[in-house]
Amino acid sequence: MSSPESGDRLLLTSTQNPLVKQIRRLHNAKERQQEQLFLLEGTHLIQEACATGYPLHTLCATPDWQAAHPDLWQTAPADRLELVTDKVLAAMATTVNPDGVIAIAPRLKLNPPLIPGNLILAIDRLQDPGNLGTIMRTAAAAGVDGLWVSGDSVALDHPKVLRASAGQWFRLAMATSNNLLAVVENYQQQGVQVVATGMTAAVDYWQVDFTKPTLVLLGNEGGGLSPELMAKADRVVRVPMQPGVESLNVSITAALLLYEAKRQQAQ
Repeated sequence: MSSPESGDRLLLTSTQNPLVKQIRRLHNAKERQQEQLFLLEGTHLIQEACATGYPLHTLCATPDWQAAHPDLWQTAPADRLELVTDKVLAAMATTVNPDGVIAIAPRLKLNPPLIPGNLILAIDRLQDPGNLGTIMRTAAAAGVDGLWVSGDSVALDHPKVLRASAGQWFRLAMATSNNLLAVVENYQQQGVQVVATGMTAAVDYWQVDFTKPTLVLLGNEGGGLSPELMAKADRVVRVPMQPGVESLNVSITAALLLYEAKRQQAQ
């Protein structure tokens, strides 16, 4: 392969190229699991991967993107660099209007959250990738020690999760557990209180003592927490709402509880 700065790099023009087909397969969760690879789309995610030293297998970019980001093109920690046409990049991307770059990254072993930890977030059966990515972004901003998601939640490396995380995916300790109940019990055994939300709770979320080590436990968008997990909570709190409003988006609920915890802990 020629060096990144060379002028004789071939331009990949066929959407039938094996690399294009491989990247399109990675749109599917089962294929990502089988190949132990996932996709990074967009300049910001590539920048964050480079800033944190996350390795890349292949980086594909249009000539216009390469010209606009020469330093990133030359320093990206990628084993393979490919220039592609706009048409080929569009065929690779999951987004409607890709900004000129896409990469394949290996599924490395994630750093699970610390136990006990001062402030941990755990989510049960979350399905919407935009919600999960937004929660990651909020958790990182709030200085949370880590995030757990149940095994039947949306995959951590879903392309939309990564985009919605605004690059904080690379900076947050997180893990998936096929037994979230056991994870919660483990934290409790280490002296961590578990705080869950419930519509019928009598206590507002700001009335809980978050100065203690705390695991915030949230459920999915429609059904909330499973009964087994709800029963494990030490405290169940509510987010007060006006009559006629059934619920808040789970990412908003996460932000309210996490920042209340940080406010109390900072006092």
